[in-house]
Amino acid sequence: MIQFNKIPRYAIATLLLALSAPAFAADDSKPITYDDHIAPILKRHCFQCHGESKQEAGLNLASYSSAIKGGSGGAVVVSGRSSTSRLFKAITAEDPAERMPPENDPLSKDQIALIKAWIETGLRQNAGSAAAPTRTLSFTPSAVQSADGPAPMPEKLPAIPSSKTNRPFPVLALATSPRAPLAAVSGYERIDFVNPQTRDVIGAVPFPEGEPQVLRFSRSGAVLLAAGGRPVQSGSAVLFDVKTGKRLAEIGNETDTVIAADLSADERLVAIGGSNRVVKVFSTTDGSLKQSLVKHTDWITALAFSPDGKLLASADRVGNIHLWDVKSGGVVLPLSEHKSSVRALCWRSDSQVLATCSEDGLVIWWEVSKGWPAISKGDAHPPQRPAGTYGKIANGVLDVSFGPNGELVTCGRDRTIRVWKADGNLLLTKPLDMASNESKSAVRILPLRSALTFDGATILAGDSAGQLHSWPIDPNRK
Repeated sequence: MIQFNKIPRYAIATLLLALSAPAFAADDSKPITYDDHIAPILKRHCFQCHGESKQEAGLNLASYSSAIKGGSGGAVVVSGRSSTSRLFKAITAEDPAERMPPENDPLSKDQIALIKAWIETGLRQNAGSAAAPTRTLSFTPSAVQSADGPAPMPEKLPAIPSSKTNRPFPVLALATSPRAPLAAVSGYERIDFVNPQTRDVIGAVPFPEGEPQVLRFSRSGAVLLAAGGRPVQSGSAVLFDVKTGKRLAEIGNETDTVIAADLSADERLVAIGGSNRVVKVFSTTDGSLKQSLVKHTDWITALAFSPDGKLLASADRVGNIHLWDVKSGGVVLPLSEHKSSVRALCWRSDSQVLATCSEDGLVIWWEVSKGWPAISKGDAHPPQRPAGTYGKIANGVLDVSFGPNGELVTCGRDRTIRVWKADGNLLLTKPLDMASNESKSAVRILPLRSALTFDGATILAGDSAGQLHSWPIDPNRK
């Protein structure tokens, strides 16, 4: 017997299907329904444990109403959201020990596609039923709080157990609050709130969508944007209340993970991008698509709204950068200098300067009003040549982020974190200490994300081994 309340949350499923069921294609002219398409499969494979006579974990799949209701762990399907439906995540789990049906081969592609279509099209009971409304969350954008107001901090967030992974999960996303001693750090299916100085976790929120690829605090510091998903499966963005951990909005429903995202200064817009090469701009209040910005010819790797809310910067995997007018959706300027994938971009607080970094080794400070580089560092992170190696050595810059006083922090493939003064001169360099981690792994560990705290006093960096590093900055250093 399967105890649904004892297996991992993303494997708490209720559909015990078998591959012995014949594959079939639904008639495109008819909706996918529970009565016509789903119930026959459930009857054959699930009613023994989840029928009228027996309901493991309180789940009865013998009727549409009871199946939609779910079991003791809550609903197992969410209309329009297969990526967050526990049923769908369980039948597509990569780990055989967590995938449903248990101790059996995985479902066929046709069966998985059918179940996904039923969820995405509104969980209809029969051909005459209306689609269930897609789940939405009420969100009201707030004005940017005064710098003199209280800094939002997490309060009594519940503990979240870590998901088991075959190897340490890298720090794919890192963000610092603009008004509080607080950082957000990505993990697998979770986001940790961390004290930047001690690196102690002071709270966490779940991210069942999968891997958080992007984290951004709002200008007020009260809202956290998290975007990501599951590669080649699903992607979306979520807004969290920093203080309570409550979900405020769920935005987008992509077929691949979201790689780039940002929240506008007034908290009314979210922009997302990824492998589909289109920048999508959504309303945060109702989740509606406001604009589709088509210009990029490759995967979109970075997005950032200007602090004044007038421009949106986007970059892609072949080095293209475009500035968009937020109001009209038109291209204002192309920024052409990078020759390889742009890994990150960020705005200075006055919206006059945009900083970008790339796998070509360049860090550029762009004078936005003129559209050309004000400062360009052609070899910002030059690596040391290992003994016995020849040819070109990768010198890519992996992240870039402005501090409160116009200083810039970067990290690169040379495994260092560097802080640059507002005039572009190097302030300091911090090597990533790899001794403890690399002794346990043959994989070369790199710093993937870097940031400065709201007061500019602490450097943070997250690496490919899932470790968070921090260093204080001497306030007297010039």
